[in-house]
Parts: sequence; structure tokens; C-alpha cells
Amino acid sequence: MPDLARFEPALVRLEQIVRELEEGDLVLERGLALYEEGVLLARECAAILDVVDRRIEVLSEGTDGATPRPLEPADEE
Repeated sequence: MPDLARFEPALVRLEQIVRELEEGDLVLERGLALYEEGVLLARECAAILDVVDRRIEVLSEGTDGATPRPLEPADEE
């Protein structure tokens, strides 16, 4: 399961990378390195959001008066 506490720092870094890439004043090697880091961070953020979404769905199932069922850990790929 992804570390939920990593979401904010990963998102902040991803935003920094996007700004730097959008400025466009980079040598090819630096641009590629930033792009690779950005892809990894975007995947990490997406995985965290998937976990949060599943947790919200599980918790929402209990709003009809039924007891929410405990969250089962996601299978690791």
C-alpha cells in the first residue's frame, strides 16, 4: 500500500518539475531526467489517490446504517 503521507510532497515536487519543464531552458539530458522523475511521481500520486478512493467507497457503503466493513489491503503488483 502506498504511503499516504507521501502524496503532498510528491505533488509539490511534481508541480516544481512541470514548471521547470515548461520554462524550456534545459539541456536535453536534464529535461529527460526531470520528465522521468515526473512520470514516477505522477504514478505514485495516482496510486495513492486510488487507495484513498477505495477507502472512501468502503466507508460510504456504511452510510445506510450498516456497519462499514474493514478495508482490505490492496494486492501488490
